[in-house]
Amino acid sequence: MLKTIIAGRKEAAGADAETREWTPAIRWTLAGLSLSMLLSSLGTSVANVALPALGQAFDASFQQVQWVVLAYLLAVTTLIVSAGRLGDLIGRRRLFLAGIGVFTLASALCGVAPTLWLLIAARAAQGVGAAIMMALTMAFIGETVPKAQTGKAMGLLGTMSAIGTALGPSLGGMLIAGPGWRSIFFVNIPLGALAFLLARRHLPVDRNGPDTGRAGFDHAGTLVLALALGAYALAMTIGRGNFGSVNIILLLVAAIGTGLFALVEASAASPLIRPAMFRDPVLSASLATNTLVSTVMMATLVVGPFYLSRGLGLDATIVGVVMSAGPLVAALTGVPAGRIADRFGAQQVTIVGLCGIAAGSLVLSLLPATSGVAGYLAPMVAVTAGYALFQTANNTAVMSEIIPEQRGVVSGMLNLSRNIGLISGASMMGAVFAHGAATVDIAAANPDAVAAGMRVTFAVAAALIVVALAVAAGSLAFGVRRPLHNEVS
Repeated sequence: MLKTIIAGRKEAAGADAETREWTPAIRWTLAGLSLSMLLSSLGTSVANVALPALGQAFDASFQQVQWVVLAYLLAVTTLIVSAGRLGDLIGRRRLFLAGIGVFTLASALCGVAPTLWLLIAARAAQGVGAAIMMALTMAFIGETVPKAQTGKAMGLLGTMSAIGTALGPSLGGMLIAGPGWRSIFFVNIPLGALAFLLARRHLPVDRNGPDTGRAGFDHAGTLVLALALGAYALAMTIGRGNFGSVNIILLLVAAIGTGLFALVEASAASPLIRPAMFRDPVLSASLATNTLVSTVMMATLVVGPFYLSRGLGLDATIVGVVMSAGPLVAALTGVPAGRIADRFGAQQVTIVGLCGIAAGSLVLSLLPATSGVAGYLAPMVAVTAGYALFQTANNTAVMSEIIPEQRGVVSGMLNLSRNIGLISGASMMGAVFAHGAATVDIAAANPDAVAAGMRVTFAVAAALIVVALAVAAGSLAFGVRRPLHNEVS
């Protein structure tokens, strides 16, 4: 009996060691995936800081140079689900390598672009490559990492995404002040080449041939979805939050396109997104909560700089340092969050993360003006740490159980729900902030008005997270999740 107990303990210890440790092959694979995630998130954040320099270089208005950012954003948003589905059909490794190649080549074209409109076109191409990388990076986790380590791997990807977001403004600022704006695109070339080599050497070989399933790709659904998403993204971004007739028309186009997409998918032989997928309570809840949480997180980026500069009177350097605290917390908590999700269950940890975001948002909504920087940072750390827990656990809950044939499209849907939340948050939460401050021109508002606007914004944010908690709790009440093998394969 004693020998049996000892043997059992040794076996359990060996299993625990396997759960905790990654093999060298897994580490190299994750290195390539992590670098790809860093590149795609860096591509999103680095160009924003270059807009003033681009305006001077090309003698262009803000409305013109903002398309350097919008072109990338639109390409990612409209194509990310289709890229995931295409990877499921023709082979993820093949398409992933192509995506890295497109991103790297487009980065070089951005760096040598002689005119603004050629730069915008190259940025759109860069966004195509980023959409492929973002859609397929999480899909590879299910193929390369044991299920018991999924959360840890998702946490690593979340960490790299946070680093890319935090690194963009500071790295971009240094490069623009030194070699010039073209260098912010040239820096992607060696990183892209390294990501390509790591992926080519270490990613698993595709099981299907290059022509397998190609005839089953839903071209009509892909086109309609891209048009609907493109119209929505434009409606939320042009006009800098001031809704006019063009924005309303674009929203109507997006609504009509969404309805048309549902009709197309219902009759398609091989739909891009099968309606049966939404009968999975975990997937539906994860997409909804991901959108709500991303909307709230965008509020921190919209409101934070104004509150720190106008409300607390900090100079630009100190504002940048304080704003970097959020991504730094996310980067430090990503992998630990994954370990926690692996140990205690992803759905339960999702709710814990949402509670952290709600608590931090509630404190910010009650924050007195006398609290200073420390009073702002403490609840913001809670919000960001909660977000790291939520994002890692939410992605793990979905991707750990999805069938292999649907990993690409579901990964794309997760990324899309996040993008929609960020786009919506930039517009909606910005409007809430302006309303709370009782002014149209936030840049000219007095400190008390800015503080009032921040409190109203985070009161709305806390309410949105309460809704997300209700959705997540409802999903958890369904019990054990059941993948829809017969209906989505």
